[in-house]
Amino acid sequence: MNRKNIVLPALPLVVMAFLLISVCLNSIYALSNQVGDYTSSIVWDGLERTYLVHIPPSYDKDKTLPLVIVLHGGGGTGEDQVKLTEGGLNTLADKEGFIVVYPDGFDKHWNDGRSGEETGYRTQEENIDDVGFISSLISYFIKELNIDPKRVYVTGMSNGAMMSYRLACELTEKIAAVAPVAGNMPQNLSLTCSPSIPISVLAINGVNDPIMPWEGGDITGTFGVNKQGKVLSVSETVMFWVNHNYCSPQPLTSYEPDKDPQDGTRVYKEVYDGCEDGTEAILYAIEGGGHAWPGGLQYPEIVVGKASQDIDANEVIWNFFKRHVR
Repeated sequence: MNRKNIVLPALPLVVMAFLLISVCLNSIYALSNQVGDYTSSIVWDGLERTYLVHIPPSYDKDKTLPLVIVLHGGGGTGEDQVKLTEGGLNTLADKEGFIVVYPDGFDKHWNDGRSGEETGYRTQEENIDDVGFISSLISYFIKELNIDPKRVYVTGMSNGAMMSYRLACELTEKIAAVAPVAGNMPQNLSLTCSPSIPISVLAINGVNDPIMPWEGGDITGTFGVNKQGKVLSVSETVMFWVNHNYCSPQPLTSYEPDKDPQDGTRVYKEVYDGCEDGTEAILYAIEGGGHAWPGGLQYPEIVVGKASQDIDANEVIWNFFKRHVR
């Protein structure tokens, strides 16, 4: 992969936006001349922040494309997230025509709304500005790669899922929809979350997740050794967005086909319709499913539980995203 670096100072938003455009225009290279995969970085709030980018072969700099931001789980990297999804989003990007970016969290974690006292991670202890980092990436890609600002989406796994919820709370006007996988809203975040407008939310959670508690409470960590902060239950998380989007409180529930009877899981879907401004709130619940990306790589089952093969989370998420325009 190719490697490039950009420096973006942490400044007031108006000044930052002006300098952001200046940096892009005066850069010695042009991202728009490339397709495929490459690594790059910016300096945000005094820290070098890295990311992977996948640009489909059909990319035309004169045409706007959607952007999908994919956030890895705690302890991982953007490259790890590509492996977890088995490159499925990149494959869809080539077929459907969108750009994918996999940012790297500071110290391999995201500042998702939990406190440093809860997690013990530097990301929370030092209050790393991940919201500002992702916001700057969106602004940069809109300018440099001609991203459609009305079609920016965020998904993530575990810690990345919780960060997706934080972005839905705090970057609502820049994001059309989010799709968190295997992560609930942190309790602290739920107390301060006040999105400016409705936003579509698709949640995918394993009922038997051994790390992220379906019923809420303490995130237990691997083998339940360490408590890593409190989260809402899956139901409370979904209902937060049902209420925010003014959806019907009674869902339409249906089971998905049992495509792999040997995987030990069944998937049911709850759709809350009638939401404001054409938004949606949807839950895919994986009975028997664990802390996993459905249709993706199966990590040791003894640690994370089962990865359902009845749905492909990559396809479910993209089909959801492409229905929504900010």
